[in-house]
Amino acid sequence: MTDLATRVTPARSEALRRAAPALLGYAAVRALGLLVLAVWSAVRDKDAYTLLTARWDALWYTRIAELGYGYEVRLPNGDVHSNLAFFPLLPWLERLVARVSPLSYADGGFVVSLLASLAAAWGIFAVAEHVYGRRVGVWAVLLWAVLPVGIVQSMAYSESLFTALAAWSLYAVLTGRWLTAGTLALLTGLTRPVGLAVVAAVWAAGVAAFVRERGAVRAPGADGGGLSRGVPVRRALGMLLAPLGAAAYVLWVGHRTGKGPLGYLDVQAGWRNGFDGGYAFARFVAEKFTSFPSALAGVGLLVGVGLLVWLYVVCVRQRQPLPLLVYAGVVTVLALCASSYFGSKPRLLLPAFPLLLPLARSLAGLRTRRSALLVGAVAVASAVYGGFWLNGSGPP
Repeated sequence: MTDLATRVTPARSEALRRAAPALLGYAAVRALGLLVLAVWSAVRDKDAYTLLTARWDALWYTRIAELGYGYEVRLPNGDVHSNLAFFPLLPWLERLVARVSPLSYADGGFVVSLLASLAAAWGIFAVAEHVYGRRVGVWAVLLWAVLPVGIVQSMAYSESLFTALAAWSLYAVLTGRWLTAGTLALLTGLTRPVGLAVVAAVWAAGVAAFVRERGAVRAPGADGGGLSRGVPVRRALGMLLAPLGAAAYVLWVGHRTGKGPLGYLDVQAGWRNGFDGGYAFARFVAEKFTSFPSALAGVGLLVGVGLLVWLYVVCVRQRQPLPLLVYAGVVTVLALCASSYFGSKPRLLLPAFPLLLPLARSLAGLRTRRSALLVGAVAVASAVYGGFWLNGSGPP
């Protein structure tokens, strides 16, 4: 064993030990959610595993893993739903699992999501601990686990995989590991369109570091010798790596469709999905107030959006690091301002974990017993809602 390995292994062991309470708590919350889903599904004469692995987007990912790209569905209204809308990393991993094990592609999606959700929980803990300390890190993970749509974290969807890659990329940025940050950002760009948020965070941090260094060099009495020459090079390489995943896939789709760099936008248009600045969502909410009791749903939507805005303002006021603010802001804007699939917005916001840090700080300031009882009650409510939701309309 080399000296480097001797140093790295204990460091990783210590990091896992520090994260253990958060990971065990996360696993307990997810186990509760799956148990409630299994019971609820049995009462409804449905198969819980099928609900997790073979509905909606999970079916599209499985088909890509098995047959590749090129499948599309033409709807009676003329819309064309092409599987080119789905980014390739999750189906690649499903295919890998199926090839090295007796598991099916759907099983592979479930396994990837299960492992990725744990990696995401660890990444969220690492970020929160680095910024605010271990206690806040634990509560941040538990809050992410008990989100109302937390059951999606256990589905064969790409949310858990994306959140894991995003959280560790942000941690790498915060700790100055620029090549790691850029590589993980590249992978987020192969996972979901919102990988743009991670790229933006890496670039914002890189530009800010460059500006700080320029200012330090120009300061009176500065000798410019406090920074290793390799750091700016690694930072520049990380920034160059970050957008390559998304760029490669978008350009490939353009080539595949024969429509050039904007081909991916045409694919999304076939799903009636795009970015309109929130106009369609605002109209959707306004329409809720045309009758009763749908007006109650409209009030709930307004309260939800207001809570998101308030949390982001608190994040700014608490001076969260710039990469977290940029990342959370872009994820939130892209989720709220998409023009279609309004029922999907709660799960599209799952990766925006920095918004939970103000709440985690508040819980960390309370007595452990009181915080545990509060989060435990929310965990039960989340598990019940997850069983109800997935046995009903569920995530489109």
